[in-house]
Formats: sequence, structure tokens, C-alpha cells
Amino acid sequence: MKIVSLETKYILCTFVKNLKSTKMKRDKIIYYVATGLLSLLMLYSAGMYFFNHDAVTQMFTNFGYPTYIVYPYAVAKLLGLVAIWFMSHKIIKEWAYAGFFFAFTLAFFAHIMIGDGEQMGAILAMIFLIISYVYNKKVYK
Repeated sequence: MKIVSLETKYILCTFVKNLKSTKMKRDKIIYYVATGLLSLLMLYSAGMYFFNHDAVTQMFTNFGYPTYIVYPYAVAKLLGLVAIWFMSHKIIKEWAYAGFFFAFTLAFFAHIMIGDGEQMGAILAMIFLIISYVYNKKVYK
């Protein structure tokens, strides 16, 4: 039977604690970067909806969508960002993530269907969303 000194146990415990702390810091950095990039993309999109209304209306017409949903959709995107960043209720965050998931999925297929080649924004948004969601679960268990 091997006897381990108290110093060795302390060193091992400190190492494990620091390792967990380093992993948690890495997870937080990944979460904040992904959520920040997602937020920038959504803010740009909502800004386009508000400030370049004519181009967005034309795009919605090409998709076959009614144009009266442009402003409410922009507001919904902003509210989703508020829910992801500032809400402590997990259910509200889950609904915001789900809403973005469906919006990005539908945007991807809408761009595919009309063949305008603009689906890369939806793909990037989906990647940022999935990373943000997964690391949100890791950071805020």
C-alpha cells in the first residue's frame, strides 16, 4: 500500500480545482463570443428592417411573405436578444433560443427556395445560436 503525503494530496486537489476553473473560463469565453456574434448579426438584421425598409419589403415580397410583418419581426429579434442576455428565467431564454432556431431554419429554406444565394447569413446565425445555446447550458447549469 502506497502512502501519499499530505502535500501531494494538496497539490493534486489544487491542480484539479485550477483545471476546473480554467475550463469554466474557456466555456464562458466561448459562450460570450458566440452570443456576441449572434447579437451583432441580429442587431444588423433588425437595423436593416428599420432603416432600409424598402429593400427588406422587396425581399419579403420575393419570399411571398406579407410586408406588414417586417417591423414586428424586427422587434421580435430585439426582444429575443434581450431575453438571451438579460433574462434570468430559463423558460424565457429557452423560448428565445427556440424562436431564433425556427427563424433561422425558415430563413435558410426561404433563401434556398427563391435561389438568391443569401442563405449563408442563416447558416452563420444557426452556428452561433447552437454554440451559444450549448455553452449557455454549460456555464449556467
